[in-house]
Amino acid sequence: MCGILGLLLHDPSLDAAPDISEGLSLLQHRGQDACGIVTCGTKGRFFQCKANGMVRDVFDEKAISKLIGGMGVGHVRYPTAGSSNHAEAQPFYVNSPYGIVFAHNGNLIDSPSLLQYMDATAHRHINTSSDSELLLNLFANNLQQTGKFRINEDDIFNAIGGLMKQCTGAYACVAMLAGFGIIAFRDPNGIRPVGMASRRSNSGKDYLFASESIVADALGFSEWEDVKPGEAVIITRSGVSRKRVAEHATFAPDIFEFVYFARPDSVLDGISVYRSRMAMGDALAVEVDKVLKERDITVDVVIPVPDTSRVAALNLAQKLKLPYREGFIKNRYVGRTFIMPGQQIRRKNVRRKLNAMALEFSGKNVLLVDDSIVRGTTSKEIIQMAKDVGAKKVIVASCAPPIRYSNVYGIDMPSRTELVAYGRTTQEIAEAIGADLVVFQTLPDLVASVRQFNPSIPTFDCSVFTGEYITGGVSEEYLHQLELLRADNVKNKLATNSREGKGEGSVVNGFHDRETMVASSGPTNRADDTVGLHNTWNVS
Repeated sequence: MCGILGLLLHDPSLDAAPDISEGLSLLQHRGQDACGIVTCGTKGRFFQCKANGMVRDVFDEKAISKLIGGMGVGHVRYPTAGSSNHAEAQPFYVNSPYGIVFAHNGNLIDSPSLLQYMDATAHRHINTSSDSELLLNLFANNLQQTGKFRINEDDIFNAIGGLMKQCTGAYACVAMLAGFGIIAFRDPNGIRPVGMASRRSNSGKDYLFASESIVADALGFSEWEDVKPGEAVIITRSGVSRKRVAEHATFAPDIFEFVYFARPDSVLDGISVYRSRMAMGDALAVEVDKVLKERDITVDVVIPVPDTSRVAALNLAQKLKLPYREGFIKNRYVGRTFIMPGQQIRRKNVRRKLNAMALEFSGKNVLLVDDSIVRGTTSKEIIQMAKDVGAKKVIVASCAPPIRYSNVYGIDMPSRTELVAYGRTTQEIAEAIGADLVVFQTLPDLVASVRQFNPSIPTFDCSVFTGEYITGGVSEEYLHQLELLRADNVKNKLATNSREGKGEGSVVNGFHDRETMVASSGPTNRADDTVGLHNTWNVS
């Protein structure tokens, strides 16, 4: 999962970088592995700063001051189909044609055939294992087919329409053309989110693209509107052009955005994430009440697992007329464990992240409410923490159904065997994580909790629960290869090789060392360098 952002200021003499940096900090929950900004100044010159690390660490005052220009693109990421290699920090750049900068959230499921096409037909070199670079080069190659000295909006729409015919998967993208403007487009199923907003300035209107509406709210933008599935939007200082460039497909946004990833104060596809989580808590309360009565179990207190489940837990407690208490105190300086790239790191960080208060657990039957149970690593540690401070029984209620299948659209659930629900019954899941009882939300209730706020959405991508993939084209062979590519041990090996190769802890893009890539269309030469675009990170 990643966060993307594009900004165009109407006054080209102003710098977009401060707003982009602030916007990326609001999207930090979508990725904590790496971040980057590229801006465009006078005469179409690009200025870049990107590195592994958090937004606050990469973009200090000095770094932002070197990012000149009134429009730019930003990105925060954690690795999915690619690696943790710092060469894959986005945005990506190609100089031909016209100079293009590109940021992407999602995942393609036909990368091998596209790599072959890039190599044999388009003759474009792909330098990393990131499918985002593939998308960029598909777009660039389609633009190059025009053969024009200068292109217009129709040429860009045609290039994006061609891209959507060529590739399959989930993608929300923001691009910038040197001296021209910013562009956003979304896959035909609308799986990954992106929207746009405007802000009145002294000279005219500024425009924003972002993964979530919270960025628009915080930066003073209004009139938030989602980019539609299969739609492309082009913004220049002359105006806004929009066009549906893909054939009709079933609109199916990823329901896991509402369960976990998105901020509660965001609105995605017309649905308040906060309201949807309230509804999840109401629906889960009914299921919990039924199961507790069947088992003749009483509960003394409802405690959320911070932070995502708080909204649902409060509604559940109110509906069941049970006390709601904050039993876990969170260290806010530890990142989200779900998006940490290794099982050992996740397990170690759970206890660094949370502390259980004995006075809320001791001698009580506790109902813990969590947004979902994925690998079970966090749940098992949290349950043990509750028992260590005296809980009599620990019942876990999950706002999401059992996750039993891989996600192929940009969420890092790599191996089915790593999922605690894979091949297990509800009772076996409870035993695996050390709970006395586990209660899962039903899938119809989850879908209804979200869809009630926008009935025009026909369905949601629920593939992690059902194994049914909305785009098609997901074979058992593909899933096996994806699991091999994205398995935790592969990422850990990459991280180890990276540290050993450097002889130090640096994870900065643009320095002169070498790493072996996971996948590419050809040999990689100094793959961690950004060819043709200077990186200002850590440069005096």
